[in-house]
Amino acid sequence: MCPALVSSNSACVTSPAFAAVRMKAMMAADPRRPRPAHTMRAVSGPLTGKVALVTGATRGAGRGTAVALGEAGATVYCTGRTTRQRRSEYDRPETIEETAELVDAAGGEGIAVEVDHLQAAQVEALVKRIDVEQGRLDVLVNDIWGGEKLAEWNTPLWEHDLDRGLRMLRLAIDTHIITSHFALALLIRRPGGLVVEMTDGTLEYNAEHYRLSTFYDLAKTSVLRLAFAQGNELAQHDCTAVALTPGWLRSEMMLDIYGVTEATWADAVGGNPHFTAISESPRFVGRAVAALAADPQVHRRNGGSFSSGDLAREYGFTDIDGSQPDCWRYMVEVQDAGLPPDATGYR
Repeated sequence: MCPALVSSNSACVTSPAFAAVRMKAMMAADPRRPRPAHTMRAVSGPLTGKVALVTGATRGAGRGTAVALGEAGATVYCTGRTTRQRRSEYDRPETIEETAELVDAAGGEGIAVEVDHLQAAQVEALVKRIDVEQGRLDVLVNDIWGGEKLAEWNTPLWEHDLDRGLRMLRLAIDTHIITSHFALALLIRRPGGLVVEMTDGTLEYNAEHYRLSTFYDLAKTSVLRLAFAQGNELAQHDCTAVALTPGWLRSEMMLDIYGVTEATWADAVGGNPHFTAISESPRFVGRAVAALAADPQVHRRNGGSFSSGDLAREYGFTDIDGSQPDCWRYMVEVQDAGLPPDATGYR
């Protein structure tokens, strides 16, 4: 299915010749602009015809979400700072182009765009591009984090490096605000739009637990509040915002730490044995996003906080291994209770 180009006054332009001329002009204006991956879509799904923007899609939950949306047939703009030409300060091999290709392979349309979401002009240009190319935005996933190399675990505020802590907050909070500032005006043009604020921990869990450091704690709880606040502002437009947390995520970085791959994660030795008991792939939380986006009654969840495990039980989706890990209940009832690792009844 070829998405129609839609002008700013919402008049639909479906002529292939017009679309080709317009795309040629855009490419001439910016030769670095990545070309859309498809002109035709081979399969359809519950999100066919829908347009999503997944920020922080280079790896982890962002990549898993982009691919899961592709499984459901969506067109997915995948943003990040690491491309095949250059890496971010993470200095890792994953790229946004790879993510877009995985979206394609899953049945959607992946479009990789290099964006630093702390740079307002870059974000504004991204949203304008989506408007020109698609004329709509149905799903916004604010997944940017970028704080792994900045966090100082279990370090009190007065000992934590101040510059690193403040940088963490900028990456974890400011990027989400900047992106929503520009993207929501496009999202609210149509009723039913969805904003997903990706975080770590549910509202209930984070309200009762100190999360590793003052800076980390503030970063993750602030994103919960961002979902609540945006939900209030979006309600009058019949759009929805929610906070969503994965469980113990088998991200690329976590797999490297344990010396395993997605195919061999159950063989991990050393470290925390609860990892092998209850961890989940990034696709699991991505399928939670896809289920929310396909739910015609999603507005009943507006402003709420949810986990991948909670939503799996409600919507019936599974992780790529067919399980439904319920990490946050496991954390409270097993890990935090000091019990030995045992996922029986939790996945």
